[in-house]
Amino acid sequence: MKVFCGRANPTTGSVEWLEEDEHYDYHQEIARSSYADMLHDKDRNVKYYQGIRAAVSRVKNRGQKAVVLDIGTGTGLLSMMAVTAGADFCYAIEVFKPMADAAVKIVKKNGFSDKIKVINKHSTEVTVGPDGDIPCRANILVTELFDTELIGEGALPSYEHAHRHLVQENCEAVPHRATVYAQLVESRRMWSWNKLFPVRVQTSLGEQIIIPPSELERCPGAPSVYDIQLNQVSPTDFTVLSEVLPMFSVDFSKQVSSSAACYSRQFEPLASGQAQVVLSWWDIEMDPEGKIKCTMAPFWAHSDPKELQWRDHWMQCVYFLPQEEPVVRGTAHCLVAHHDDYCVWYSLQKTSPEENGRVHQMRPVCDCQAHLLWNRPRFGEINDQDRTDRYAQALRTVLTPDTVCLCVSDGSLLSVLAHHLGAQQVFTVESSAASHKLMKKIFKANHLEDRINIIEKRPELLTAADFEGKKVSLLLGEPFFTTSLLPWHNLYFWYVRTAVDQHLGPGAVVMPQAASLHAVVVEFRDLWRIRSPCGDCEGFDVHIMDDMIKCALDFRESKEAEPHPLWEYPCRSLSEPQRLLTFDFRQPVPQKPLHAEGSMELRRPGRSHGTVLWMEYHLTPDSTVSTGLVEPAEDKGDCCWNPHCKQAVYFLSPTLDPRVPLGSPQAVSYAVEFHPNTGDITMEFKLTDATD
Repeated sequence: MKVFCGRANPTTGSVEWLEEDEHYDYHQEIARSSYADMLHDKDRNVKYYQGIRAAVSRVKNRGQKAVVLDIGTGTGLLSMMAVTAGADFCYAIEVFKPMADAAVKIVKKNGFSDKIKVINKHSTEVTVGPDGDIPCRANILVTELFDTELIGEGALPSYEHAHRHLVQENCEAVPHRATVYAQLVESRRMWSWNKLFPVRVQTSLGEQIIIPPSELERCPGAPSVYDIQLNQVSPTDFTVLSEVLPMFSVDFSKQVSSSAACYSRQFEPLASGQAQVVLSWWDIEMDPEGKIKCTMAPFWAHSDPKELQWRDHWMQCVYFLPQEEPVVRGTAHCLVAHHDDYCVWYSLQKTSPEENGRVHQMRPVCDCQAHLLWNRPRFGEINDQDRTDRYAQALRTVLTPDTVCLCVSDGSLLSVLAHHLGAQQVFTVESSAASHKLMKKIFKANHLEDRINIIEKRPELLTAADFEGKKVSLLLGEPFFTTSLLPWHNLYFWYVRTAVDQHLGPGAVVMPQAASLHAVVVEFRDLWRIRSPCGDCEGFDVHIMDDMIKCALDFRESKEAEPHPLWEYPCRSLSEPQRLLTFDFRQPVPQKPLHAEGSMELRRPGRSHGTVLWMEYHLTPDSTVSTGLVEPAEDKGDCCWNPHCKQAVYFLSPTLDPRVPLGSPQAVSYAVEFHPNTGDITMEFKLTDATD
């Protein structure tokens, strides 16, 4: 059966109704899931297996039958480990139906159908009793309900319910315990992901400074954690202010509470500085003695950095204090970890909450609009003074005293730059209420509320009256739009340019004047694992999962490139960067498709895991801003990526399975087409050898 799905097109700005398979959303979730990454996590799998063996052994040594409850079974891997370890029976709970169906097949394929029952329900809906889903309470609880923040996927409520209704008192639990750690640091780079810094603009009248509104200064920020590959942040980018502090632990073998709580740890700063950021991670102990441990610690806090396991399904956390606070070396402070049922946040106090009687249980909420409009990389992009200087330099070459400027980008400071650099009149289009409110605050803080006109309309609805009867002589964009996921989605600027064509005066300048799509073939150090088939995992056949992912990837959108912040994922270029398509913003969007095909020669040896794509914006003939490579590749091919943008990765399937030997591919062929009517870019990349 086919169904109609509404989809906002991020490139054209229109809402489209598309006919999709009824299981479309399932396929999308499977295709972009972390199942492959988890199955490739050798450290995780081995430690779980060791913990399960030990738990089953303890139950058997007490003369009891080992009855296992596996919540969030996924592929059924942990249940199969339990049966192999000697468990008498396993009840495997999986709420996601396609995954539950796959688990049934995988369990059958491995010969465990008589010992494992897969239950397609949320664990809170499972019933116990003669007529229930399970006949009696289990005495071993096995779960993998964790995210990078530990509790963000609802682990606490699930454990709370399981202990009350599904497992025996003092049951064995794998994992047995989790501990959350924190380290206080000062970091201008990371703080720039959370606060708006003053922006400096050199003008003919001297330096002008765009100051952030007081509301942004006071705002505690967004409540969401920023999860990143912390191992890719250079130690030179932060100053450590505290030792690694164990903040709180959760014993999963006992009754767990999902109620809000806080935990304080007193410490003396290792150095004086500005406390801004809390780096956090956790470990899980699979046994009561803590001998079997799986840790997410970054390399500088790892007991054996050489044994560091790469993984993408669990990373590390960056939290921002509500305000930066000075700390003095040797002076006692308290770092406080707060959590509710799904979220963790931190505060810094001079005395413990128990002493001063003040416990801030409320989750921080953004009240300045900026954290609702700008994500963390966007804050960093706006705070990048070098990037601002490049736009300012380009603007100086096109602005004249009688310029009427229209700025089109979401929550952009370009309109302020244009004003300070001498534009006669500046208009900015802010389509959303959030961006409109934020820009009003910024303009007011800089006494520009009467100098820059904000238009809260969709661009295609603009009229001559909105411009007070004047013609626009400079159409300006970064371009940046909050709806963009892939690099070329910001081509929405081209559609805006087309929509406002009637409002452009003779000889109007468009900046950027053009954009181009670029690509390079790369070998990833680790990222390839998230799309690599697993085959066998700890001796269990999971080919069915591989086939399921492959089937999901056959769907239309799943064949597209996918966004990744590649500064977090090291890779080597195997080819030279190549321009694939050019988009001329000086002209309206064309009626006919733009097409390109050719090949990229492989100049370095390596496994061609994928093609990386990005956009470059040509502000003027002499000035270009790249959202991808920002420096030429080094001799070995190591890539340096724009840290504020996500690049697009098109994985080359044949190379993702390390067990499959490859020939000697000489090139990657490509066919790329831009479709003006939909704004989509379709593409295909293939490995070719010398005989092709």
